[in-house]
Amino acid sequence: MTPTARLAAAIDLLFAMEDAPRRPADAVANNFFRERRYIGGGDRRAVSAQVWAVLRQWRRLAWWIGRAGGEVTPRLLVAAQSVLEGRPAESLQRAFSGGRYAPDPLDPAETRVLRALEGHTLHHPAMPEAVRLEVPDWLLPSLRAQFGDGAAAEIEALGAPATLDLRVNLLKATRDQAREILAADGIAAEPTPLSPWGLRVPSRQPVTASRAFRDGLVEIQDEGSQLVVEALGAAPEMRVADYCAGAGGKTLGVAMCMENRGHIVACDVSAARLEGAVKRLRRAGIHNVERHLLEAGDKWAKRRAGSFDRVLVDAPCTGTGTWRRNPDARLRLRPEDLAELVAKQASILRAAAKLVKPGGRLVYATCSVLREENEAQLEGFLAETPGFERRPMPLSGFSQPPEVLRLSPRSHGTDGFFAALLERTA
Repeated sequence: MTPTARLAAAIDLLFAMEDAPRRPADAVANNFFRERRYIGGGDRRAVSAQVWAVLRQWRRLAWWIGRAGGEVTPRLLVAAQSVLEGRPAESLQRAFSGGRYAPDPLDPAETRVLRALEGHTLHHPAMPEAVRLEVPDWLLPSLRAQFGDGAAAEIEALGAPATLDLRVNLLKATRDQAREILAADGIAAEPTPLSPWGLRVPSRQPVTASRAFRDGLVEIQDEGSQLVVEALGAAPEMRVADYCAGAGGKTLGVAMCMENRGHIVACDVSAARLEGAVKRLRRAGIHNVERHLLEAGDKWAKRRAGSFDRVLVDAPCTGTGTWRRNPDARLRLRPEDLAELVAKQASILRAAAKLVKPGGRLVYATCSVLREENEAQLEGFLAETPGFERRPMPLSGFSQPPEVLRLSPRSHGTDGFFAALLERTA
């Protein structure tokens, strides 16, 4: 693709995202490229990089466009980003030529906006703090309360590009062996500092095309997510329930810890997500996992109450800790979403806790940095549920077992995560 064709594709993809405001950007992008198989891998990465850069800067770009009297559109967002990065507006008029595969020409109103932005950068002292930090206005007080004096730096880190982390599948290879096999495919990786199974790739590389991935030696998984698995403390011959398993990312790690011995039940309310786990389990060589669809009126949980050694509750949440990967989520999040999720989390935690046998343990985890979904949720559960006590988390990467796990990109280089370990004492 020519540079102008990539520009046009980026604009088209942003329009597609605008037409599906409640759908995650990565899902829209996957469908967009699936319908345009003529776009090669390198071009897909270039187009995606441009679109994700706009998503990371959306509020600031929109602020500049509004300040210049323009209408916020995908065309102007892409063009404004280029001008604020130092590209002359005149050169953009040539790029928006209307020629073959190029975007339609800029109209007079668009041209006026871009000329007004020349000589400026993305930052401006008059910009409101929530705009500068790319967060919803209503959410900024909660983030300030959570992070205190370091709130601005922590929020900025949540908006930076994410690392590419891998979890080595110890059922098939050691960490050093996986590194060597990745290196043979031209992919350099370094051990992660906190997870004993993690590898970090310094840049976005086609890991899924590598032999290590195809043969099930590695799985893409943020280091923070790996630590949640380690905290569960699953071991061979145990009975384990992954209560919100989704497509099985953490289930895979739990099975590895159990050395494929014992029994895991991967539960979810979505049949499609559970079905998505099948290929991953097969690739990893895992055969001790049973999938169970949770449905209204289901008696499964009641029949198996008090029968599991370990229960993992990776609760549905706002995903504020994953903004590095999903910057569009900041634009979609509403106060009513948080309220709905907090109620759902409390219900899930109560239901899952009934599965734990005396002496067994439960890990409650989210990929959120908000107190409402984390500490407050845990405090509410412990206040109304006798027989559970908090325990320190046995994590090999920490000099002292943390009472609860709070991770953030700025402090730990991971996604934002929260996890707590509870033991059933009666």
